[in-house]
Amino acid sequence: MKRTAITVLLLALFFTLSSHELFLKSDTYFLEENSRSELYLFNGTFDESENVITRDRIIDPQIIGPEYNFKPSPDDYYDKDKATYLQFKTGFAGTYVAGVSTKPRTIELSGEEFTAYLEHEGLTAVIEDRKSKGISDQMAREKYSKHVKAIFQVDEKRTEHFSTSLGYPIEFIPLKNPYILSVGDSMSFKLLYRGEPLGNQTVHISSRKNFGEKGEGETAVRTNDNGEVSFTIGNEGQWYIATIHMIESDEGSLDYESNWATLTFEVK
Repeated sequence: MKRTAITVLLLALFFTLSSHELFLKSDTYFLEENSRSELYLFNGTFDESENVITRDRIIDPQIIGPEYNFKPSPDDYYDKDKATYLQFKTGFAGTYVAGVSTKPRTIELSGEEFTAYLEHEGLTAVIEDRKSKGISDQMAREKYSKHVKAIFQVDEKRTEHFSTSLGYPIEFIPLKNPYILSVGDSMSFKLLYRGEPLGNQTVHISSRKNFGEKGEGETAVRTNDNGEVSFTIGNEGQWYIATIHMIESDEGSLDYESNWATLTFEVK
């Protein structure tokens, strides 16, 4: 079997066994004041969810806005079409931040499977470290968790709540309010890991001009020494930024620990 075909099969096996990117999304990120609304979790890709997120995995969900601090309970969720929906009611006009974190899970992959996964996610530092130690062909056990955010706008008033840290192990903090931006403007984020800026970290950026359309791929960029990354808003529509940070684990039964982060927003 050709190497390309083997890699495809390994990646398919990896995604079947374990990890998909997780996104907190909305059909529209422009909502009305004091209105009933929904966000939803897509576990798979930005375009398609492969499975729901069970309530026992969800931790520290939050929605924060002007005089608004909503902490959802299990009764605020329901499942539909392999996605998990969060029901809530908006408060006063302003810019809101919402987030969900998940409890860790553990996977075990062969050396070849693990390398294919690392290559797919652009985790070159881990690949090179394993090569230098001569362990590329060894099995790897990884603990991973996911931390996702969405920034949405309620009516016309813009507020500073978009930059609120939710205290997740890894998270993107917008340095600009995305709802003051237009096509052609620059958007900036700071990436925090354990509350500190994470520099030289690969992040992926993508957008969808129209709701429900498929993406054309991601742009990969690296954060600077201050953990910051900037990019140009090239089109209207829904945007996301995503990353995976992986380190060696100090737990005896594990080899690696990873934390995944995504953030979504919309530009008109």
